[in-house]
Amino acid sequence: MTGSSTEGIKTVLHPVSDLEKAKPVYAALLGVEPQSDAPYYVGFEAAGQQIGLVPAGGPQSITSPVAYWHVTDIEAKLAEVTAAGATVKQPAHDVGGGRLVATVTDPDGNVLGLLQDK
Repeated sequence: MTGSSTEGIKTVLHPVSDLEKAKPVYAALLGVEPQSDAPYYVGFEAAGQQIGLVPAGGPQSITSPVAYWHVTDIEAKLAEVTAAGATVKQPAHDVGGGRLVATVTDPDGNVLGLLQDK
């Protein structure tokens, strides 16, 4: 199979109901303090992965953890996975700093994230 490649899963977002209660749990689990800490997102960098806490699922309204596959060309990967049977849940959009994200669902409804850095 040819097509655009991925760089693997490097980002996982977790919806949380209370950031202040969740932060110490993830800090203990990962063994590091948050790298970024804002009311809308708390991010940890651990073992080359970005673990993010998103209050109330954020603007994406996520209800369970979402793993984001890092890709070099998000539009090409969206075209490839939709041609293979995925459904676009959230089209590619800029979340700041040139970072593009999108989500699709597989035939069973599992949410798969795509992420492209500038």
